[in-house]
Amino acid sequence: MNKSFQQSQKQFAAWVRDPASQPVPDGVEMRRLAIYRELVYSNIEGFLRNGFPVLYSLVEPDRWTSLVTSFIAEHACDSPYFVDISRHFVEFLQQRPDWLAQLPPWALELAHYEWMEVVVDMAEVPTEDAAEVESGGDLMTQAPVLSPLACLLSYRWPVHQLCRDFVPEQPPGDVTWLVVYRDAADEVKFMAVNALTAALLQSLEQSPDSNGVTHLRQLAVQSGLPEQNALEAGAGMLAQLRQKGVILGARKTTA
Repeated sequence: MNKSFQQSQKQFAAWVRDPASQPVPDGVEMRRLAIYRELVYSNIEGFLRNGFPVLYSLVEPDRWTSLVTSFIAEHACDSPYFVDISRHFVEFLQQRPDWLAQLPPWALELAHYEWMEVVVDMAEVPTEDAAEVESGGDLMTQAPVLSPLACLLSYRWPVHQLCRDFVPEQPPGDVTWLVVYRDAADEVKFMAVNALTAALLQSLEQSPDSNGVTHLRQLAVQSGLPEQNALEAGAGMLAQLRQKGVILGARKTTA
């Protein structure tokens, strides 16, 4: 009995993804099969190389090739869009402790860090609440409004500094806090922040209706800083975050 067209497609796709383990499809010249395989591998590998440039530069070439080959053969993607390959690659690493054991200990965090640039770059800009934000509002007496295109990230490793000339053997004792955001020019930027600024950003996210003074007073209690010092330092932090575009402004007050 002849195979259905759908069965033939599945066999062809299975071989293209994993020629080392899958049977050769019937009725297709090997030369043509090899061309399709090379196209699939080259396109996905090139996208990963461009999407994770630092990770690519720090992983041994043979291991990188094996990693990409394994990803193509074994990971089930649920999206037909090339832009989602980065997300699937991070998911693959998260789900594969066997592969993480073969990679440097910072590999997963570095991959996530590089993927977040794609996430923020492709995020849609919500417009429905723009009328409620006063860009030049008082961030101390009004509620600061975080940009929906800003994310606070935390890592064990200093992923923003990793390069061929800087690959630490052990993570530093302190958490690495980073903010990835899209500025007014639609450019994706990363900013390293300290623990106090990270705590302030977390507070703004958790209590969006509180004004700046309330956030900073709570921060003073949590950190053990004198309240006046927290208010003075915090005012500067809020102003800097607004200048960068991490904070859009202050929520308009109702009369």
